[in-house]
Amino acid sequence: MTERWKHRAADRPHMVQVAITSLLLAFTVGGIFLTRTVSAEEPLVLWPGLVLSVVACAALLRRRSHPLLVLLVTTACVMTEGWLLGYLLTPLLMGPMLVAQYTVSLRLERRTTWYSALAAAAGIALAGFIGTDSPHEWIIGLVNPAAWVLMVASFGSYVRVRREYAFARAEHAAQEREEEARRRVIQERMRIARELHDVVAHHLALANAQAGTAAHLARAHPEQAIAMIEKLPEVTASALRELKATVGLLRQDTDSQELAPAPGLEQLPQLVATCASAGLDVSVTTEGRPQRLPPGLDLTAYRIVQEALTNITKHAATPSARVRLEYTCHYLTLTITNDSGSRPMTAPGRSHGFGLLGMRERALSAGGTFHAGPRSGGGFEVACSLPLPSSEESTS
Repeated sequence: MTERWKHRAADRPHMVQVAITSLLLAFTVGGIFLTRTVSAEEPLVLWPGLVLSVVACAALLRRRSHPLLVLLVTTACVMTEGWLLGYLLTPLLMGPMLVAQYTVSLRLERRTTWYSALAAAAGIALAGFIGTDSPHEWIIGLVNPAAWVLMVASFGSYVRVRREYAFARAEHAAQEREEEARRRVIQERMRIARELHDVVAHHLALANAQAGTAAHLARAHPEQAIAMIEKLPEVTASALRELKATVGLLRQDTDSQELAPAPGLEQLPQLVATCASAGLDVSVTTEGRPQRLPPGLDLTAYRIVQEALTNITKHAATPSARVRLEYTCHYLTLTITNDSGSRPMTAPGRSHGFGLLGMRERALSAGGTFHAGPRSGGGFEVACSLPLPSSEESTS
């Protein structure tokens, strides 16, 4: 029922304002009758007070668009009732003026609020001073009305400050959410770009190596050239499958059954076979007890090995590589080496490609370490250590 009335009030703001003003008028008229009843002197004139109350309450209908003007009108009405008509300025009689003062405090700046409040309090105090005959009645006729005006002004200023503070907090929270969303989008773009680079660079490098080797053997050994060309569709088909799986993550309407699972170290034999078809001899050794890795860590390890072998295919003069996987209690260490005869390679910071940079970002994002550079005895080495999950995490 409460929500229903809230919706009705939001749909009919003018009717709500008229209803509140009518209720305030009823309280103000009640204050007039109360003042007339408790008056010790001759009965006060009734109809001028009723007219002034109606005028003051009617002016409140414009308090949001003209707050200062409405405060001036209501203050003049209350001062007339206290000064000329001799009414006792009670909070009921001052209701329209107090509402106008609250609106000014709520909608205008602090300096304007307090200037208007002090002026209204001074006017009410003057009217109470003139309309009060006995000094013993000054507290009721002078101090009490001015205190009500200042108290309402203070309360309105407090509400305004609280609203500004809540609005500032909401705006700050919205900015933080927007920045967080922007940061997540950038990270997702970098992740997708890294995946696409790894897939495309690896398979295109192998296809290019196969095509170059086939062209070299075409005249002297046509049978070997034809056999190597026949293996090219396997490389391109594998590239298309991984590209479909990676790009399919961006499509919301893609059926998950159509997407291939993310590759991992279980696909390392297929990777070695693909490299062998391009003329790269790869040997794999495993030390320690192999563990089942989480999907993210498994993908990171596979991509680092894949990119390192791709770089050897493109840059190394000797078509051979060694991959060593060392499992310990807390780390998986990957070492990919090309023994000798590698061509000079630029440092990762000055490289025109993104291979070494992508491997470094993958290792660091997984909480590991990464090193790549020439070996002292010749060749090139890529080494990284990836932290393994604890036994509690792996079983959970």
